[in-house]
Amino acid sequence: MEAKASRQAESFPLEKVLERIRKASRQWPRPVVTEISRRQDPFCVLIATILSLRTKDETTATAADQLFRLADTAESMVLLNRSTIEKAIYPVGFYRTKSSSILEICQLLIDEYDGKVPNSIENLLRIKGVGRKTANLVLTRGFNKPGICVDTHVHRIPNRWGYVRSRTPEETEMRLRRKLPLKYWIPINDWLVAFGRQICRPVSPLCSQCPVKSWCRRVGVESSR
Repeated sequence: MEAKASRQAESFPLEKVLERIRKASRQWPRPVVTEISRRQDPFCVLIATILSLRTKDETTATAADQLFRLADTAESMVLLNRSTIEKAIYPVGFYRTKSSSILEICQLLIDEYDGKVPNSIENLLRIKGVGRKTANLVLTRGFNKPGICVDTHVHRIPNRWGYVRSRTPEETEMRLRRKLPLKYWIPINDWLVAFGRQICRPVSPLCSQCPVKSWCRRVGVESSR
């Protein structure tokens, strides 16, 4: 069974598929952290990613803007009290917990990294509250270093295509690291997040509007529109 899945994945026209999605994604909103990464500031990318967890992009964008007007470095952030941060980022999901996490993270950056965000996945993962998705996003969007940020969309869609066969986002990341061409590592998250939100949705995807439907194996798709 695994051998058959491997042969199917090898025959999948990845470059054609990603090129179609890249072109289509121009008309779709870009993920908020990608927009914030235009600051070319790893600290802002890290904090914005923390804010974005379980929060809509529109809310994250407003909260991040309000917070960074008050403080945009670890040193300036720790001068704020928790209630000030809470007011700035409300109504992001779990805003009280995130306010405490932001202060803890900033203090750690000051104590161990001279106030700078570390640029290795190993050190990023040492930060409480930072998992592989966040670490990879900081690497790719904060430092422009190779990494594959696997969120729910990047996990779901390659499995739906039949390009990979994995059960968890971390397993998907490792499989993609082995077979995805390096030139796609950084942009694949942007493209598949936009594609997953607009077309390849978790439930009842819009297959009739999909630009890559002729190549998709629709693994696990029970109904579509």
